[in-house]
Amino acid sequence: MINNFFFKCVTLFGLGNISRIPGTLASLVTSIFFYLLLLFGNIVGNWYSKENIIIFYIIFLFFSYFAIEKSKNYFKQKDAKEIVIDEVCGQSLPFITFILYINMIPDLTNKSDIAIYAQALKNLNIHFYTILSFFLFRFFDILKPFPISYFDKNFKNSFGILFDDILAGIAASLIILIPLIFAFN
Repeated sequence: MINNFFFKCVTLFGLGNISRIPGTLASLVTSIFFYLLLLFGNIVGNWYSKENIIIFYIIFLFFSYFAIEKSKNYFKQKDAKEIVIDEVCGQSLPFITFILYINMIPDLTNKSDIAIYAQALKNLNIHFYTILSFFLFRFFDILKPFPISYFDKNFKNSFGILFDDILAGIAASLIILIPLIFAFN
């Protein structure tokens, strides 16, 4: 029973089973989820404090690792394409980077600083960042440049399944930071 729950989680409740491109679909679902949170997140309160995001992501990483570990016997291959929770972990990183960077901007007290900040925030196009983070993550996840390829080839276990996608997410996040830095400096 419990292993069935983990199986459902690692396949994103069956999404990993329904297509020839399950990783891309899982990344797309994750992108849509974060896009909606960025658009409507302020309705549910201060969920995007940096502490909440970091704690939730670390818990989700540990859960993902544990779920992959507990359900890997259901699959014929070590890194089965049906396992898509790793894409969720990797695709989340550019969005988390975006949210954390916005939260790092200091509190403003001067009216002209507030106006500059408001204009910079208005110039940030959430649609653009959603599309850019999706394509950048998929680019790094599919092509697997070094060091992503190293972990993909040399760690055929739960750690390797998860970590190559985390590295792809980090690579996408670093590129996402470039326009953010220019927007707020």
